[in-house]
Amino acid sequence: MEKMDVLRALLHGFDYSGFLAGGHRTLAGAANHVLGLKTGETRDGKKRFADTALAMSQAFTLCCTLDEARAVREEVAFMQGVKAILTKKETSAEKRTDEARELAIRQIISQAVVSESVVDIFDAVGLDKPNIDLLDDEFLAQVRNLPETNLAVELLERLLEGEIKSRFASNVVQNRKFTELLASVITRYQNRSIETAQVMEELVQMARKFREAASRGEQLGLTEDEVRFYDALANNESAVRELTDETLKKIAHELTENLRQNLTVDWSERESVRAKLRLMVKRILRKYKYPPDLQDAAVELVLQQAQVMGESWAIA
Repeated sequence: MEKMDVLRALLHGFDYSGFLAGGHRTLAGAANHVLGLKTGETRDGKKRFADTALAMSQAFTLCCTLDEARAVREEVAFMQGVKAILTKKETSAEKRTDEARELAIRQIISQAVVSESVVDIFDAVGLDKPNIDLLDDEFLAQVRNLPETNLAVELLERLLEGEIKSRFASNVVQNRKFTELLASVITRYQNRSIETAQVMEELVQMARKFREAASRGEQLGLTEDEVRFYDALANNESAVRELTDETLKKIAHELTENLRQNLTVDWSERESVRAKLRLMVKRILRKYKYPPDLQDAAVELVLQQAQVMGESWAIA
């Protein structure tokens, strides 16, 4: 009951009294309210609510057969549903564990308001879960117009995190660029440096940049592997200014071919092999007159990129 009181206090100002009939929209409204708690003692309302809900659930399982516990079982389920929206599952193992816990609680609680699957933001706000490749303008417009603005920001943040992992996991430059960009936007939002409307607009624009970045290979006439090395070479603006785009593409093509042929499974752990590859990369850069003062940084970035791709190449 102590933990329930804390959860009720965190939801103060949001009327969830009709949660038994309100369904997912009430869950969405409650989660949206919690995400807006970022001042004073509740600066991180999301974490505090999730941690308290977990502690409440653990306590409930110990006394669920008592009359006092049964009296609040539907409200316990509601709090669990709000927590399920707020928390993301980092690994499949964690997801299975969390789902098992949710199922156990639902078996204890009759007429639970939590859905059969772990409630997520899409369910709560009434959006069809999109193919992650379809961050199109129509879907982004739907998200932008959601009345639960804090929850809409959370939804876009999760989608963009997923985009970075799925699209750019093997592209060192783009992964770093978009990870830092997303972190910067979210940090400014959490610190209240920018308002919800502005962060929504920035996240929508970032989604569009993702689409553009993901389709650059076709525009450049390069394979996916070649694009990754092209990005490593073009990471320095000075090099881009001094060399033509065609030259950068030729270097990317030659690097891809040579590295693919010379990488071994354990190359990153053997300094002699690394030294040989470093010399090979330098030789190719010199051949195309890559700016000398930028070569060392470019070589290291190319080798970082090769290390990310080496395992898949070795398997292939």
